[in-house]
Amino acid sequence: MAKKDRIVNENTSEEFTGIKVTKPASYAAGARGVKVALEHAVGEMGAVRAFQTLAKLNQIGGIDCPGCAWLDPDDKRSVLGEYCENGAKALAEEATLKRVTPDFFAEHSVTEMSNWSDFKIGKSGRLTHPMFLDKGAVHYKPIAWDEAFKIIGKELKKLKDPNEAIFYTSGRSSNEAAFLYGLFARAYGTLNMPDCSNMCHESSGVALSETVGIGKGSVTLDDLHKAEVVIVIGQNPGTNHPRMLTALSKCKDAGGSVIAINPLEEAGLKRFKNPQSVSDMLSLGTAITDVFLRVRINEDIALLKVIQKKLLELDEKEGDVLDHDFIAEKTIGYRSLKSDLNKHNLDDLIDQSGVEESAIDDAVKILAPAKRIIICWAMGLTQHKNGVENIKECVNLLLMKGSIGKEGAGTCPVRGHSNVQGDRSVGIVHTPSKAIASALKKSFDIDVPMEHGYDTVHSIMAMHDKKAKVFVSLGGNFVSAAPDTAYTAQALKNCSMTVAVSTKLNRTHMITGKRALILPTLGRSEKDVSNGKHRFVTVENSMGKVHTSHGSLDPASDHLMSEPEIVANIAYATLGDSSKVDWMSLGVDYNAIRDVISEVVGGFNDYNERVVEGSGFYLPNNAREGDFSKVKGRKARFSVCNLPYHDLDADDFLLTSIRSHDQFNTTIYGLDDRYRGVFNERRVLFMNPSDMKYHKLKKLDVVNITSHYDGETRLAPKFLIVPYKIPSQNLACYFPEANTLIPIDQFADGSQTPISKSVKVKVTKVE
Repeated sequence: MAKKDRIVNENTSEEFTGIKVTKPASYAAGARGVKVALEHAVGEMGAVRAFQTLAKLNQIGGIDCPGCAWLDPDDKRSVLGEYCENGAKALAEEATLKRVTPDFFAEHSVTEMSNWSDFKIGKSGRLTHPMFLDKGAVHYKPIAWDEAFKIIGKELKKLKDPNEAIFYTSGRSSNEAAFLYGLFARAYGTLNMPDCSNMCHESSGVALSETVGIGKGSVTLDDLHKAEVVIVIGQNPGTNHPRMLTALSKCKDAGGSVIAINPLEEAGLKRFKNPQSVSDMLSLGTAITDVFLRVRINEDIALLKVIQKKLLELDEKEGDVLDHDFIAEKTIGYRSLKSDLNKHNLDDLIDQSGVEESAIDDAVKILAPAKRIIICWAMGLTQHKNGVENIKECVNLLLMKGSIGKEGAGTCPVRGHSNVQGDRSVGIVHTPSKAIASALKKSFDIDVPMEHGYDTVHSIMAMHDKKAKVFVSLGGNFVSAAPDTAYTAQALKNCSMTVAVSTKLNRTHMITGKRALILPTLGRSEKDVSNGKHRFVTVENSMGKVHTSHGSLDPASDHLMSEPEIVANIAYATLGDSSKVDWMSLGVDYNAIRDVISEVVGGFNDYNERVVEGSGFYLPNNAREGDFSKVKGRKARFSVCNLPYHDLDADDFLLTSIRSHDQFNTTIYGLDDRYRGVFNERRVLFMNPSDMKYHKLKKLDVVNITSHYDGETRLAPKFLIVPYKIPSQNLACYFPEANTLIPIDQFADGSQTPISKSVKVKVTKVE
């Protein structure tokens, strides 16, 4: 990579939109949340259509929310609405009445649209026709489906090596589409199957696989209700997974406690007004957090080590604090962990964490007698250089307490996208799997490649270096989701062809290869009908339960095609009859896809029968059962984790990227972040007031943010300073606006997840 300054604005408009700053909210949801949700739904869908469709959201036999992967109750669902504010927004975005037609593309050039904000692009509406951008053209033009597939097939067939193709998957895709996509990639001859989990929970999967033998969480929704203590760390459920607040409030009602660990105190973890509870709506609601620990960015390991040391000390004095029977029978590595903890000075650890010792002591008092503890986390832990070790340190605490493999206890990585976990379960992985390879050889005589494919970061590098030449995306907004925006944009531009299977217009449609195709697909909320027969798809939630999703709305256009059918057509156009896979039949018959999954993927036996029984079925989970035999040594493993080191000078800051309350991943619903008190603006930088004073900055001053890695300077221009309660020398701003600062070659050890939550930056006032 050349050493140079990288100044780019591929990601969003730099124009300010009229900021208003108020005091941050003291609670989440309530009547205001209901009002905002309905305004979005009715505004995009119309009143009757909105209420009819929302009534089916997350109901058994209804529409699975296209937003987050939070789980639904196994049995009874609320008739008032089994969804949250952001779930209603996600549905409204997909079911909008706005349309992006061929006339729209004729009116607006790619150059023009690339200067729009992500918000404006996303609000354009649903795609209605397959579109083609030829080499040198500035306007997309409509193209027939058959012709589009011929172009893709021809481009893939002329590649010298299958590894010159990249097949990216978004977590929105169904199990059926994802499996067929993975089957095609393997039959084509590559494991280049990066997906969005590479950029979010890959660190969780690696850490959990190495310590407890499964790369998924071990708890169910019922466990959260029965926990004595739930630790929420590096996560903001009030915005990112609002229905989780209902589970936390039920835990509190049953006598449980919640410990929140985060650099920012979030409204949802202060107090929750459940819209389905009359008493909550008429009162102050439920106080969620019992103890809040305002940790410095990426100093969670230091804090967790303090807690462990204090628990060890209590156990030695009073006994019955740690579960020694569990440790002896079920774990290995405890002596090494204890020896490592004894090497660290307590005061030094406390100072590094940035948390007051009295607050830590309050947390320890809650944890000491508890037997049933759950730790929930998200990207606040995973997207760091030491993301894998962050998760391992959480596991250490649970193992000390014997809090894995029992009711009301365990690990809970909270997945961000609705089926990112399902995609992985059915085979979207860039690493070799002997089990899948053997099954596909037996079923279809496919010789699956056994060398590692590219993950997301290395896919970008390969495209940038022109080692990969064709990029196909099954959903997602790749350029806005990926790190190092300028580098990623150039990588895509270097491709001979980029293909996007999408429901709505997004920025990736503007940052393309020499030629580009947009293939419009059905949304999850829409009827999927073939030969007069309604089809359903299946997904997996954050707790490993597989269930159905049935669309009910008329499609946005008669020219849409389902994702499985699109994948099947691409596969057939590329491979023809050279494989034993009947691509076209599978694309039409989802039951047939599920039958193949039953044969190929463990845990999916009798898939078609079990998924339609009640609310679906849970996949096997050894950690949930207290079986750690899949771990090296056949026992759960304690880990010795290093403390992070951030060499910050006086003018350096550590920046974390966050979501506003008006967005989900890269989808921007609006310009308000009402929980943090920021309205009508996204280009904001949250800063500690004492740091503002030291650097002679005032509220709403305009600043540039720069990161400096390996001789390169990356610039994110023109952000407005907003004073906020955040640790000194820590900053926060929204993504994707901050993604341009994240270096492509800085990622988590072991998982290659970009360091989106701990980027070293400088701030300069714009005069």
